[in-house]
Amino acid sequence: MSEKTIESLREALKYSPDNVALRLLLAQTLLSLNKLEEAEREYTFILTTNNDPKAKSGLARVFYTKGSYSACNVILEELIEEGSQDTEVLTLYAKGLLKENYVSKAIETYKKVLALDPKAYDEELDSQLRLKGTLEAPELDEEVDNRFLQKPTINFGDVGGMEAVKKEIELKIIKPLMHPELYKAYGKKIGGGILLYGPPGCGKTYLAKATAGQVNARFINVSLNDILDMWIGNSEKNLHEIFDLARTNAPCVLFIDEIDALGASRTDMKQSAGRHLINQFLQELDGINNNNEGVLILGATNTPWNLDPAFRRPGRFDRIIFVPPPDEVTRESILRLKLKDKPTETIDYNQITKKTENYSGADIDAIIDIAIELKLEASFTDGIPKPIDTKDILAAVKKHKPSTQEWFMTAKNFAMFANDAGLYDDILHYLKIKK
Repeated sequence: MSEKTIESLREALKYSPDNVALRLLLAQTLLSLNKLEEAEREYTFILTTNNDPKAKSGLARVFYTKGSYSACNVILEELIEEGSQDTEVLTLYAKGLLKENYVSKAIETYKKVLALDPKAYDEELDSQLRLKGTLEAPELDEEVDNRFLQKPTINFGDVGGMEAVKKEIELKIIKPLMHPELYKAYGKKIGGGILLYGPPGCGKTYLAKATAGQVNARFINVSLNDILDMWIGNSEKNLHEIFDLARTNAPCVLFIDEIDALGASRTDMKQSAGRHLINQFLQELDGINNNNEGVLILGATNTPWNLDPAFRRPGRFDRIIFVPPPDEVTRESILRLKLKDKPTETIDYNQITKKTENYSGADIDAIIDIAIELKLEASFTDGIPKPIDTKDILAAVKKHKPSTQEWFMTAKNFAMFANDAGLYDDILHYLKIKK
C-alpha cells in the first residue's frame, strides 16, 4: 500500500461516492499507513449512513492507536452487544480494557477469544494476563484491583528530563531487582525507601508510577484518605494492611503522597493518636515483625523539613531526592503533549521554554488553559475554532507566574539556615547559591 494506492482509491470514489466497500478499503489503507486522522474521517463518513461492523471496528482501532482507549472500548462494547463473535474485535477489546486497568474484565474477554479460536493467541495479552500457565487471576488481585493496586504502563522512557533523579532511583531500586544475586552476596536487602521532595506539580507521582513500570512491579498509590480514620487505632490498622498488601505482592512500589501529614515531627504533636500512627509507620518501615524484601517505598512531600527526623534514619528513607521543576527539554515535551490534539499553528517551543523557567507541569497546564480561553472568546463570533499560536501562549505566560516561587522562598531559608547535614544542598545548587 502506498500514496499512489490512496490517490487511486480517492479518484474511484469521486465516481462512486456511496460505494461502502471502496471507502472501507481506503480507510483501511490509511490506517495501515498510520494516517489516523484521515482514516477516522473515512470510517466516520461510512457510519453516518451505514451501520457497518467493519467500519466500527476500524474506527475503534484508530482510537486505540491514538491512545483514546475509552472511545475505542465504547465502540467495541456496542459491537459485542450486537452479537459480534469476531476474535479480532474481542482481542482489541481485551487490550483496550487492559489499557484502562480493567484487568479482570480483560482476562474474561481474552478467555472468550481463546475459547472461540485456540489459535487466536496474542503475545501481548498472554504475557500480561497469563499467570503461571493459566489465565486464572489470583483471588487477591481481583479484590485489590478494585482498590489501589495497579500495574503501570509507563516507564522512564515516558519521563522527559529528570536524568539525575532517574539515576538515583535506578541505583536504589532498579539495579537491585535486575541483579539480586550481587546484592545477596553482600548481604544487602532489596527494597528500602526513597523520599522525593520538591515544589508541588512537578511530577513526583508520575515519576513513582514510571519507577514501578520500569521494574514491571505492582504499584500502590496511597493517599491520606486510605489511612486516616476518625476512630482510635483504625489509622494504624489501615497502614498495616497497606504494607501487608505490598509485601504480599512484592516486588511492589508503595507510593505515599503527602507523607509529611502522616509523619510530621512528633515534638510538634499534642495528641497521642498522631504519635501512635508515626510509631506504627516506623515499625512498618523497619519490618521488625514482617519482611519488607522487595517492597520499594517512595514517599513524596513538599515540606521535608516537617518530617520527623526518625524517618531519615538508614533503613527507612535513607535517600532523599530533590525533584525540581521541569528543565527546558521536559517543558517542551509537556507542551507538545498538551497541545497534541488541539488546533495550533507553528509553535516556537524554544522561545516558550525559555520564558517558562521554574514553571511546574501544573503551571504549564494552566498557561495552556489560559491560551485556550483567549481563543475560545475569539471563536464565539463565527463558531470556527481559531488555532493557538506562539503569541497566545506567551500572552498566557505573562498572566500566570510560576507557582514554585513561593515554595522556593521557604525552601531557600531552610537550605541556608537549617541544613547542617547538607540535606537540602540540591536546592542551593538549583538556585545557584553558594553557602
